[in-house]
Amino acid sequence: MRVGVLTGGGDCPGLNAVIRGVVRKGEVAFDDEFVGFLDGWRGVVEGRTIRLDVERCRGILPRGGTILGTSRTNPYKIEDGVGNVLNTLRSERIDALVAVGGEDTLGVASKLSGEGVSIVGVPKTIDNDLSATEVTFGFHTAVQIATEAIDRLHTTAESHDRVIVCEVMGRHAGWIATYAGIAGGAAEILVPEEAFDIDVICRNLKARHAKGRFASIVVVAEGALPAEGTLTLASREVDQFGHPRLGGIANVLAQEIEQRTGYETRVTILGHVQRGGTPTAFDRVLATRFGVAAIEAVHDRAFGQMVALQADQIVRVPLSDALRELKTVDPALLHGVAEVFWG
Repeated sequence: MRVGVLTGGGDCPGLNAVIRGVVRKGEVAFDDEFVGFLDGWRGVVEGRTIRLDVERCRGILPRGGTILGTSRTNPYKIEDGVGNVLNTLRSERIDALVAVGGEDTLGVASKLSGEGVSIVGVPKTIDNDLSATEVTFGFHTAVQIATEAIDRLHTTAESHDRVIVCEVMGRHAGWIATYAGIAGGAAEILVPEEAFDIDVICRNLKARHAKGRFASIVVVAEGALPAEGTLTLASREVDQFGHPRLGGIANVLAQEIEQRTGYETRVTILGHVQRGGTPTAFDRVLATRFGVAAIEAVHDRAFGQMVALQADQIVRVPLSDALRELKTVDPALLHGVAEVFWG
């Protein structure tokens, strides 16, 4: 078979391991040929490709990012975008397409599958918010990076008796904030699932400092929002999928905390540091398993399906199941575990 591969949306550690798994299994076991589309759906729209083979994939396992490049392009928002996609797939003689991405990339894949394109999906989101899979690769690495950063912030906060607000990724779900906050011993964890009250945060910090703890780390997900009527945030531009470009909530929080408590407050925004660098062993293994399973699904003609992790087994689920709803943080984890250590 002649198989196309693309990586879409935000990059994350483990993408190259998926590509390597797909190509290695496909070439060695099935004698497949592979075409890599550059920069996600944009490469399919514009017909930009590279040849993929085992030799091209040597040495990429420990590398972060993606050798194919990525983008947040939505063919359904571009004039003749879908028509160009179909024409490219025909001209490149693509028998099947492996699409690696999150909600948006797989949303496009699901629509194209409904139009007859033979597609298998691989779940990818650093936020860990895709349904139908227990965990996505890249998440473990991001949590480890954030936890190490929080560990470092503790020592400098203690040296200066400061509050430090650490902003991590998490548009609609606070998995990274919750896990890194628990692992790093944060004083407060703010997530998109629950609107925060700045008065409550400041009251808790004052109570903590009254006990003689003069340094506090507040972990906030980039998509966290204040309770209605408590704080005003600036409006943001949106991408082709209608998502606001996030980042900067920590600056607003830090200013309010310092004004309301009198405690010197500083900001650390981890941003793309969480996306870059070497994937953890866990993410390398999971991504490799997904890649191998994806090409097996192609040869089983399990199109319109996505590979997923359930009970430590790789299974196949309809793309529609993965997109039905976002997987959000269980309140029991936030309040039953994390909250025990606040204050």
